[in-house]
Amino acid sequence: MKQITRRQFNAASAASLAGLATAVHTSSAAKAADSPNEKLGVVVAGVNGRGQSHVAGFGSDPRTEVRAIVEVDSKVAQQRAGSIEKRTGKKPTVYRDIREALESDDLQIVTCATPNHWHALIGVWAMQAGKDVYLEKPISHNVNEGRALVAAAKKYGRMFQTGTQCRSSNGVIDLVNFIQSGGIGEVKLARGLCYKRRKSIGPLGDYPVPDSIDFNLWSGPATYTDPKVTRQKFHYDWHWQRHYGNGDSGNQGPHQTDVSRWGLGLERHPNSILTYAGRLGYQAERKDPSYVDAGDTANTQVSIYDYGDKTIVFETRGLSVDNSADDEINELFGSNRGNKIGVVFYGSEGYAIQGPNYENGRIFDLNKKPVRDFKHDTKEDGELNELHMSNFIDAVVSRDGSKLNADAMCGHLSASIAHLGNISYYVGQENRVSPDDIAGAVEAFGSSDDDSATLQRTLRHLRDNGVKPEVEQLSLGPVLKFDPVTERFADNDAANAMLTREYRDGFVVPDPDKV
Repeated sequence: MKQITRRQFNAASAASLAGLATAVHTSSAAKAADSPNEKLGVVVAGVNGRGQSHVAGFGSDPRTEVRAIVEVDSKVAQQRAGSIEKRTGKKPTVYRDIREALESDDLQIVTCATPNHWHALIGVWAMQAGKDVYLEKPISHNVNEGRALVAAAKKYGRMFQTGTQCRSSNGVIDLVNFIQSGGIGEVKLARGLCYKRRKSIGPLGDYPVPDSIDFNLWSGPATYTDPKVTRQKFHYDWHWQRHYGNGDSGNQGPHQTDVSRWGLGLERHPNSILTYAGRLGYQAERKDPSYVDAGDTANTQVSIYDYGDKTIVFETRGLSVDNSADDEINELFGSNRGNKIGVVFYGSEGYAIQGPNYENGRIFDLNKKPVRDFKHDTKEDGELNELHMSNFIDAVVSRDGSKLNADAMCGHLSASIAHLGNISYYVGQENRVSPDDIAGAVEAFGSSDDDSATLQRTLRHLRDNGVKPEVEQLSLGPVLKFDPVTERFADNDAANAMLTREYRDGFVVPDPDKV
């Protein structure tokens, strides 16, 4: 029985194909489960960066075998195929087009570590083709895509795991259980931190597409811009161009906002959002007042998410974070130098932090004295990346979605936090205002945080990096009221338009009711 072909993708409805694709895949998965010698075939899409961890993780589990890779950069594809062959003795099939890989009966699992703008379409196509999916965060480029993935996983009965590996860390699991059991008292606020140095990516310009890259397939769902490539470094720096990436709020952020939601017990979207942000400091950094960076996502951003009874704050700082301009954070993380990535939970009886790595947590009393640690022991518990993938394979083999540590809805809610904060910034980007204006806005917004103190720390950080906020002003977004059920903004057409995007023909992510 053959799998779905590209012609069938375009000619037949997904509904009529669902039964066929599911039967084929379930039969293959059951066969692998029944026979210890039968492995599940894996195809890894996007192997230039994070995808190498997918190759290593799925290659190390005795139940799976990486049989194929998808890569639009021919140079990278051959290098990775060669390294896999050297390590395993078998050369994987190399595809440029994910649709060709989805035709293979030999592949039951699709993993994806492509640029963000491709994530959702690969996920939807794979589930329509009867494959189970492991998708890196953020699982979507916009809110509508995330909901489409949730709908597809439900419709086709697919196992879907989000690459938020903290969900499989015993140290973080124990930390969250401690918080939820009242270990630090009542907790109404979580602060996610991405204090992570990001230098300028070079001047906005017109740069050539590398000869080894199929730009049509690389672009996929994203429309062509004019010029096509405006950044010097083709790979990775797409993160800082909103046409493809989501900035560090959507790159690093979903790890921390996911833990924030988890610890606060929030299985829903926020009710309202307010963001102030900007891409500032690179002119001072380069000592060139006329410099225009190729990136257009914020390198300094504070987004406040009101859930009614609880609040999440997420902060992005891409300029130098030595000393952090934040005495409290320095004390909790035990350092006044370098990056700080993690989450701070504020309780009535103490503090809890997840960090400074993905695996551990620490409890403090109200005087910020450490009183307890929660650690993931790699030697005893397993390497975190492989553990998270193993959890996914458990669900694939058993066909039990309740086993998944980070299913599609989990990934959707956490990715949407970034999307909603970015929308507030993008809608208000031209509203550049004084620090006093921002102070008035955050005071009026009100939340469980001391929003005025957070603003002052942010302004201090900018000044420490040569930025004069009174002159190089931050943008203040509007307060966006959001309906967590309908996933629409109230009375803001500009914001609602950003819940999806314009797609190119042949690469359209379907609406959730049409997957």
